[in-house]
Order: sequence, then structure tokens, then C-alpha cells
Amino acid sequence: MSSEWGHFNEQMRAKMIDVTDKRITDRVAVAKSHITMSIDTMAKIKNHQIGKGDVLGVAQIAGVMAAKKTSEWIPMCHPLDLSGIDLKFQEISEHEIEIEATVKTTGKTGVEMEALTAVSAAALTIYDMCKAIDKDMVIGPTYLQSKTGGKSGKYVRKLTPETNGASICGE
Repeated sequence: MSSEWGHFNEQMRAKMIDVTDKRITDRVAVAKSHITMSIDTMAKIKNHQIGKGDVLGVAQIAGVMAAKKTSEWIPMCHPLDLSGIDLKFQEISEHEIEIEATVKTTGKTGVEMEALTAVSAAALTIYDMCKAIDKDMVIGPTYLQSKTGGKSGKYVRKLTPETNGASICGE
């Protein structure tokens, strides 16, 4: 096994990669997730009829908080000074919400994990707030939509989540 990426120490155990010598660049990552529910649950969310409160408002805050705490959840993530976090919710159908997070920083490492953590926490919060009336909700797919900055440059997902495989566009 090779240590070419620097993710392993001399004993071939995982380590947090050293970014000391990496160049500081502006970095942006956009991640998406979906949550599917019953038509009745969606109507109750839209009409603010969920007993625990404003579902999307609380999910928004949960996503922001989760992005800020990503390094505490994911062992090899670096703590980052995030300069922007935004979440958007879009009704895809009468029973599905798409969650999108955009996370920004200027630093030595990317914010992909922070964006993915944000949409995941937002989806889990929606589930938590609505589970009393709909335990059949489904979360996913969750995926990186795009990212910019750093040595690897730009990535934009070409394929839809429903198609097989992944797509990398290193421009």
C-alpha cells in the first residue's frame, strides 16, 4: 500500500493530511440532498402545521450549524474558517424537497464535506420534525453538485443522481 497521497503515516494508519504547504485559494462547494415524504406531510410542512414548528426554518439552522461542526463529526476533516453557508429548499414534486447547500471559504482545503454535512443535517432535521406523522420518509440521494478552488480545480457533476456512475469535470 502506498502513502502517495499523504493520508497514511509511516505505520500505514490513517492521518489527517498536512496542508501546511498548500496554496490558499477561494473555495466553494455545492451539495444537494432530497427527502421524499407523503403528500400529506408535504402539505403540512408548507402550511406550517407541524407541531414541532417551522420545519424548513429549523432545518436551515441545523444545516448551518452542522457545516460549522463538520470537523467534529468527520475524523480527518480540518477545522475551517467558513466565510459563507447558505441552504435553499425547493419543492421538486408534491412529495419531495430538494435541499441545496453552498459553503465558502478562503483556505488551504476544500469545503465539500461541510456542504455535504449541511444538507445531510437539514434532511435529518426534516425527518425528525415530521416522523410522528410520516415514518416512511426517505432521505437521498445526497451528492456533491460542484466545487471550485484548490489544486484539483473545478468539478461539476454532469450526471443526474438517478443515472449510474459518477462524473468528474476537471477544468
